[in-house]
Amino acid sequence: GYGWRADPAWTLPAELHNTTWTAERTHAAIDTAADAGQPFFVWSSYHDPHPPYCVPEPWASMYDPDGMQTGTLADGELDDMPPPHRMTRDPDADFGVFNQDGFHNHGYHPHSGATPRQLREAKAIYYGMIGFMDQQIGRTLDHLESRGLLDDTLIVFTSDHGHFLGEHGLVAKGPFHDEDLIRVPMLAAGPGLPAGAVNGALQTLVHIPAAFAAAGTGSVPRWMQGLDPRKAWSAGGGRNAVLIENHHQAGDVVHLRTVVIRRHKLTVYRGRPDWGELFDLEADPGERRNLYHVDPALRAELMQAMVQADLDREWSPAERVAGA
Repeated sequence: GYGWRADPAWTLPAELHNTTWTAERTHAAIDTAADAGQPFFVWSSYHDPHPPYCVPEPWASMYDPDGMQTGTLADGELDDMPPPHRMTRDPDADFGVFNQDGFHNHGYHPHSGATPRQLREAKAIYYGMIGFMDQQIGRTLDHLESRGLLDDTLIVFTSDHGHFLGEHGLVAKGPFHDEDLIRVPMLAAGPGLPAGAVNGALQTLVHIPAAFAAAGTGSVPRWMQGLDPRKAWSAGGGRNAVLIENHHQAGDVVHLRTVVIRRHKLTVYRGRPDWGELFDLEADPGERRNLYHVDPALRAELMQAMVQADLDREWSPAERVAGA
């Protein structure tokens, strides 16, 4: 299995775990800058939550597996999906055809075999890993406050991707652009941002470096694709569409791109016009019915949105200084 252990309770003491280490190194970096009277940028990157499913106590037993609800695979939902999705249900499927550079692809392997009990246990440990991380992030906020820096610091919490624990029959990340994987949590707090505000503005991780660049220097470099999202965080707005891409290998065998607008989402595969995914996220939030071959007019509309989003992200390397 992917990440399952016979004993999910790791005997390593919590104070020696990499989750604690990440917080401690974060505090050290803040202190180094603060002691020197300098501004700082810290990327506090936690290793967990991540397989293998193990965490020290008390986090390992904090959540009851019997109370967990895991993802499901609906009958027939993969019938109109691209072949790799269907292959994940075949324990003997050979994904070698997608191994163009010899380094394999995350998620392109059979996903069958995990029992409902294993999925519930994995989710309980996954929650425990999140709880452990949450405690350490709380320590960092306390540390900023103790140094008198909390109110002057822009803080952003997010993730590089989501995870699967049974959703659509999957148990691992991969080139599967379901909402479970690409719709990540995002919280922001800092100078000028209203407390407790929630909005549905489309966001992308590409915007976040732009936020820090603008906060630190007053502008976003022209070579950055991201837009300063702080206005959107305060009052909504932002881009009309966002792009998500998976180009896991150097060649063209595994290369897919997704465009998300407010209601719909389209995924296309390089060199494979017959493959595709199109979902109405309002009518079908669980993404059970692929409309790619069902609604060609909507597909064409989303194709145009993808082209426009791609044009929108093109950067200009320098200001124009002459008419020629």
